[in-house]
Amino acid sequence: MCRSMPECTKPKSTSPSSDEATANVFAQANEALIITDADNRITHVNPAFIELTGLSLEDVYATTPNAFLLFSRDAGDGAALVEDEVRRYGTSRCRVTYRRRDGERYPGVMSVKGVRNALGTLVRHVIVLADLSLVSQMRPPSCDVDYDALTGLPGLKLLTRLIQDAIEHADRSGQALAVCTLDIDFFSRVNETFSRRVGDGLLTDFARRIGQLLCDDDVLARVGGDEFVLLVRQNADEAFFQRLLAVIRKPLMVEGKRLYLSASMGVTRYPADKAQGDVLLRHANQAMYRAKQRGRDSFHIFDSEHDRWLQVRNEQRQRFFDALENNELRLHYQPQVDLQSGRVIGVEALIRWQHPDRGLLSPAAFLPIIDGTLLEVDLGEWVLDAALRQLADWHQANKALAISVNISPTHLLTQRFTERLGELLARYPQVSPALLKLEVLESAALHDIQTALDTMARCRALGVSFAVDDFGTGFSSLTHLRKLPVNLIKVDQSFVRDMLVDPDDMAIVESVIYMANRFCHPMMAEGVETLDHARALMSLGCMLAQGYGIARPMPPEALPEWLLQWPLRREWRDITAAPVA
Repeated sequence: MCRSMPECTKPKSTSPSSDEATANVFAQANEALIITDADNRITHVNPAFIELTGLSLEDVYATTPNAFLLFSRDAGDGAALVEDEVRRYGTSRCRVTYRRRDGERYPGVMSVKGVRNALGTLVRHVIVLADLSLVSQMRPPSCDVDYDALTGLPGLKLLTRLIQDAIEHADRSGQALAVCTLDIDFFSRVNETFSRRVGDGLLTDFARRIGQLLCDDDVLARVGGDEFVLLVRQNADEAFFQRLLAVIRKPLMVEGKRLYLSASMGVTRYPADKAQGDVLLRHANQAMYRAKQRGRDSFHIFDSEHDRWLQVRNEQRQRFFDALENNELRLHYQPQVDLQSGRVIGVEALIRWQHPDRGLLSPAAFLPIIDGTLLEVDLGEWVLDAALRQLADWHQANKALAISVNISPTHLLTQRFTERLGELLARYPQVSPALLKLEVLESAALHDIQTALDTMARCRALGVSFAVDDFGTGFSSLTHLRKLPVNLIKVDQSFVRDMLVDPDDMAIVESVIYMANRFCHPMMAEGVETLDHARALMSLGCMLAQGYGIARPMPPEALPEWLLQWPLRREWRDITAAPVA
């Protein structure tokens, strides 16, 4: 209920001496409390103040806090700045140095809140003075103080304890707790455009704005340059975070100019997220980075189920990395043939994982795990090296058979792709680069057409040729066919497989073959499973093929036997003698 009533963040206008219960709290509070009138003249101090400073009410009565405080402001009149903040925002917080009766000076933090009557007139100030030297005494000298020097807010060390306290309170009370990390979008530009002093002033104003939305038992902490953390104990619903973003968007005046800020926020809720202190903070940070990925100026709520999924996915990726390191990957080869002559023109290298526990795994079992990650690059380089090593072995055995290797878009568009390919070719000087053929997905060029064109041109200069794989599945096939420097078009198997029973697939295959012929590009059909597929493709003008009807992918040691048996397969030998339309 508190957060839906903005007045809950404002102190009551009742005088401390007008209510017995309030007077008891004032007298027994551990913090040093000071009450001043509308002109900031001291009217009341509590026993904790007297104990802290050694100054009695008679010593300071009718004086301003300037009598015993020095303000730690970088520029200008610190007291005037505090007064201005209270007048404009209702509250102020800053670092100070306070003087004891014996003349000794100590570091402190002063919080000021203005109290207004029913007409909105400022009638008094409530000041809380906290001693920082006591904190230093309780901690080793090497430890930093618990409060941020610029804003006076709790720092990371104190925040960690406050989160744990809040968790224990939530467990006792049965109430929920929200931990929210907040990062100002592109704040570095402020310091670059203006100055560090202006940036510090903005951070102070930023913290003050957020503080206006918080209730008394909520916490705002500063944990980094432009990073803040909120502990919200009540009504931390989506409407609250939307209001928070709206407040942040309000313009600030900087050197006569309006400056607009936005922020990215990540939220996690306890006990829905049943984690402890630093883990809650880490989860909130993860959610905040998700908000940044979604375009900033937004908030994202941590999803524990998604986090568990990410953990599993990361473990799977680590296991795949181990497979690369432990030499668990294998290349199998699927023959490619000329249907008209019956000649084997090459093979396609297809990755397999010889898992020690799960047996031989197909690409569908592990490639989705590494999709879009740098592991794709690691795998791609491993495949290139393994294929070149196989070509070197075949060269030693006086066998010349081209190998086609699939290259992912992530790998192809890396900055050093051509350089690394050149280094791998140099490692196997006995292998003719013409025997290495790179297959790229048609969609690869959609990511960055100019980079793809430049990379392919440099690779062709090394003597390596290209094929477009899965042709027909993209969105601009004709454009790619005209622009890309490719030596072969591969018709996607999803169309070839059903072309005999699906008129739409047949129409697509006919169109692709027609376009390729018009641009004088050789074609190869994937997914050829039967003799009927082969006959239909030959009648359409496509003479190169691969598929299960010809041969399944096989380990390299099985390939010599298949090469001996292939010419003896009469049904495929007879198809070459059939008339072609």
